[in-house]
Amino acid sequence: MTAGHDTFKTGIFLGRVWDPAKAGPCLVVVRDGKLIDITSKTTPTMRDLLEREDAADYAVRADGPVLATLEALLSQTAEGQDPQAMHLLAPNDLQAVKACGVTFARSMIERVIEERAAGNPDLAVKMREKVVAIVGDSLRNLKAGSPQAAKVKEALIEVGVWSQYLEVGIGPDAEVFSKAQVLSSVGHGADVGLHPISKWNNPEPEIVLVVSSAGKVVGATLGNDVNLRDVEGRSALLLGKAKDNNASCSIGPFIRLFDATYSIDDVRNAELRLKVVGDDGFVLDGRSSMKEISRDPLDLVSQTIGRHHQYPDGLVLFMGTLFAPTEDRDTPGQGFTHKIGDRVTISNDELGSLTNRVKLSTDCPPWVFGTSHLMRNLAARKLL
Repeated sequence: MTAGHDTFKTGIFLGRVWDPAKAGPCLVVVRDGKLIDITSKTTPTMRDLLEREDAADYAVRADGPVLATLEALLSQTAEGQDPQAMHLLAPNDLQAVKACGVTFARSMIERVIEERAAGNPDLAVKMREKVVAIVGDSLRNLKAGSPQAAKVKEALIEVGVWSQYLEVGIGPDAEVFSKAQVLSSVGHGADVGLHPISKWNNPEPEIVLVVSSAGKVVGATLGNDVNLRDVEGRSALLLGKAKDNNASCSIGPFIRLFDATYSIDDVRNAELRLKVVGDDGFVLDGRSSMKEISRDPLDLVSQTIGRHHQYPDGLVLFMGTLFAPTEDRDTPGQGFTHKIGDRVTISNDELGSLTNRVKLSTDCPPWVFGTSHLMRNLAARKLL
C-alpha cells in the first residue's frame, strides 16, 4: 500500500527538517538515501528556493552537510516522534495553503448528501439513495462549466435537488478556500487533528500542487485535507471551522519538482492510495484517481492565482479527492468515521507516502512556531 524508498531514486525531492541543533527548520534535498542540508543565505526558506527560475538545477547542484538518512526520518511515527528531536516538517513554509473542493463527481454527490442530511450520518443513507436515483453517474463525465453541465444544472433545479455543492462541482466557478495558516501544516509522521465537536469525519487523500508567485506550477506533493463531514454539512458557513484547526492539514513527505522525469501530465494521471488502520483492527482501503477530476489542475490554479488574487510568497493548492467513504465502521447505516489512534497513509508511486496518526486537535502538539519565530530564527543563524 505504501510507496517504497525507490520512489526517491528518480527525480528531485525537496523537504524541510526540524534541526534541534539550530532550533529551527532546514531545507533538504534527497540524494542517495540521505537528506542534504541546502539552507543558505540565498535560499533560507522553501519559498525562496521555489521562486528561483532555476530551482530544479539549483537543487541538483546545491550541497551541504548530511542531516539524516531518508530511512531514519521516514520511519518515524507520531508515537516515537520527539518534537524536540530531528523530524520531517511539512515541506512548504511561507506559501499560502489553499484548497479546491468538490472537484470530483463522486465526492460532489457526497457533499450534497452531507448538506441534505444536515451533518447527520443517520440520514445519509436515505439521502444517498434519493440523490443517486436522480443523478446516477450522469455527472461523472461532465466538464465543469460546459454547456452540457448547464443543462444538467437546469434539470436538477427542476426536480428540486440543486445544491451549492453541485454549483461549484459542475458550474463555471471552482470552490477555492484557505485550508490552513502559513507554517501551521504538519508533515509526515506527525499527529493530525480532529476538532472535538466533530463526530463524523474522514481523511481526504489529495495531490497538492506547488505554485510560485508568478502562478507557475513548479512541483507537487501529497496532502491530507482532514474533513469534518458533520460540521461542514450543517452549514457551508462553517467551512472555515471545519477545515482550519490545529494539525488539521498534513503535507509531505517531500515536494517533487517538475523536471524531465516528472510533469503536470504525471499529476493528471496520478493514482493515489489510502489506507486507514485503526487500533480496533478496522482497515479501510481507498483510492483517488486524478483521471476523474472534473476540472484540469491548471484551471484550478488559474482560478486561484492571477490578476484577481496575488500570492507574493506563492501557494500550495489541494485539488480535491475522489475518495468519499461510505463503508460502515460500527453502526449499520452510519458509514465511516475516524477513531482516535487511526493510522492514515496516503501514497503514490511518484510522490512517496504520507503517514499520520489521528488525534483530537486539542491533544495534538500546539502550533507555536509562526512566521515571526521563523524570521527571528533565520536572523540568529545569519541567514537573513
